[in-house]
Amino acid sequence: MDTAADVAPAAAEKQAIGAAKADGSNRTVADKAPRKVVWMATGKPQLAYETVVGGLQEDGTPNALHVVTDATTGAKLYEWQAIETGTGNTEYSGQVTLGTAPSYTLTDTGRGSHKTYNLNHGTSGKGTLFSGSDDVWGDGTAQNAETAAADAHYGAAETWDYYKNVQGRTGIRGDGVGAYSRVHYGNNYVNAFWDDSCFCMTYGDGSGNASPLTALDVAAHEMTHGVTSNTAGLVYSGESGGLNEATSDIFATAVEFYSNNATDKGDYLIGEKIDINGDGTPLRYQDKPSRDGASKDAWYSGIGNVDVHYSSGPANHFFYLLSEGSGAKTINGVSYNSPTSDGLPVTGIGRDKAALIWFKALTTKFSSTTNYASARTGTLAAAGELYGTTSAEYTAVANAWAGINVGTRPGGTDPGGTVFENTTPVTIPDAGAAITSSVNVTGRTGNAPSTLKVGVDITHTYRGDLVIDLVAPDGSAYRLKNSSSSDSADNVQTTYTVNASSEAANGTWKLKVQDVYASDTGKINSFKLTF
Repeated sequence: MDTAADVAPAAAEKQAIGAAKADGSNRTVADKAPRKVVWMATGKPQLAYETVVGGLQEDGTPNALHVVTDATTGAKLYEWQAIETGTGNTEYSGQVTLGTAPSYTLTDTGRGSHKTYNLNHGTSGKGTLFSGSDDVWGDGTAQNAETAAADAHYGAAETWDYYKNVQGRTGIRGDGVGAYSRVHYGNNYVNAFWDDSCFCMTYGDGSGNASPLTALDVAAHEMTHGVTSNTAGLVYSGESGGLNEATSDIFATAVEFYSNNATDKGDYLIGEKIDINGDGTPLRYQDKPSRDGASKDAWYSGIGNVDVHYSSGPANHFFYLLSEGSGAKTINGVSYNSPTSDGLPVTGIGRDKAALIWFKALTTKFSSTTNYASARTGTLAAAGELYGTTSAEYTAVANAWAGINVGTRPGGTDPGGTVFENTTPVTIPDAGAAITSSVNVTGRTGNAPSTLKVGVDITHTYRGDLVIDLVAPDGSAYRLKNSSSSDSADNVQTTYTVNASSEAANGTWKLKVQDVYASDTGKINSFKLTF
């Protein structure tokens, strides 16, 4: 047959884009350029173009519309949607649309071919890919094995869509490849986890195998561990471990609000649907993390020794303050009342901006050993790049960190406080003797407060080398930071709180710093006390 086309490929592409727009896609060009095909559907060979247009359908489902255009007349011969969708009757999110594959399996062809498998209470291998005779999955109860699969599959899809459509990241690794999910892990397993080695999420069925841990925010939390692993790589211990856990909680919240599911509305509660405590309370609270009885509301010098699920509290609290601000408020029917460690209010900038700042910091500023002080530096840098260093957003980031005792407010103010500061740089000898920076406190009466704020700004190429003490006028030393060979981040830029109530306020106070290991250098930029 004659393979010379009378119609230009651009005409076929235009027709395909128009058809896709009618289905809700906002694409202005085809995802795949028109290709010549021989169309045999009518029994007679016709030279045609096949064009594929992506984007999203009207309901948010990924789009892969194939349009076949007659290459001689320009008429549309056929179109079909390559993205299959099934119905999921979930336990936690109501009835939802699932990405599936023909014939039917839980294979989301529109999202990197993410698959959901049934471990059937095993603890190894992939298990069996969920398949069925129809495209309806689960009945909304835990007794039906497909229900947990529908929840997990839905959670993976919503998380994929959030990262792609909001943060511009396609897939956990950013390479368009889907992970996979395993449900019904073990017996009475009250947990869920991400595993780098299998590039997969795994969910237990909870106490008595009656409450699968497959709620939307749990799925987003676990997938985000994968994102963190493939970006900053935050080590899962110490302060970096707390930041790792908090990052998963932060984006679990972001995904939940993004999903806008009527059955599981967005909130700042983590795991509120799975009833892991058996009394209807959530696993964690972001507005005031200590409400769970173990998490910490604010940073302090020993927080790196706390379990990472609880040392995540200050970063969760920071995200809430940056998003919504301090004080009492009700959001989607849930009441919150977020305090600040310095007693000053914080004005939020909105959850969307807060999440953009955290993601940019995670992917471009954080490293494997980032601690709270470095996270402050990283998020400020991210906010500056996104909104400018003189913006309200930048100021709000600084204020939110001060609200959890990491750094000070712009201008160095504290409620009712007086600041004494030394801004003369002091070089720190490499593996040498201790040096000091001094401030002379005058005009105070009585003793220093039990919450004396010690502001430290040190630049150093390996902060783990440093031992830092506050020395009172009578020579008493208060340890602020020990050396640690595993603390490889740069710089010490934070505010410590010291109970100095036994010390006279007036007199010369010193910040004493010693570099106890070789090969790295730095200096004290400034040292200040806030009374």
